[in-house]
Amino acid sequence: MNQNVAQEIIDRIKHDPFAKSLGVKYLEIKKGYSKVSMFLRQDMLNFHGVAHGGVIFSLADAAFGAAGNSHGQVALAMSIEINYRRPVAAESTLYAEAKEESFGKHTALYHITVTTEDGKLVASCHGTVYRKQ
Repeated sequence: MNQNVAQEIIDRIKHDPFAKSLGVKYLEIKKGYSKVSMFLRQDMLNFHGVAHGGVIFSLADAAFGAAGNSHGQVALAMSIEINYRRPVAAESTLYAEAKEESFGKHTALYHITVTTEDGKLVASCHGTVYRKQ
């Protein structure tokens, strides 16, 4: 992959308007891998007073999208499955890490974990991308 193309893709990923609105920070992006973080604000809670599942999913999806597109080829989500493991209170920082499990000609598989600052598992996900030619 041309290094200029790689940096252009990384810049596009880091300027995603939806992720920016959530305060997602891209900590690391390399081929087949990404790590992101997000500070959980009060307005991100559900009616039980814990992190809204959609917010947790969005953080996982940001990591998934970054890892999936990290090869410099457009990759679009085909599916993602999430399993929630524990509630999280506001004023916490969450981390999502996406790791490529399989990379094929047209599709790729990723495992994504969302954890708390102290490494406790919040959610586990599996996702598939379609890589456009």
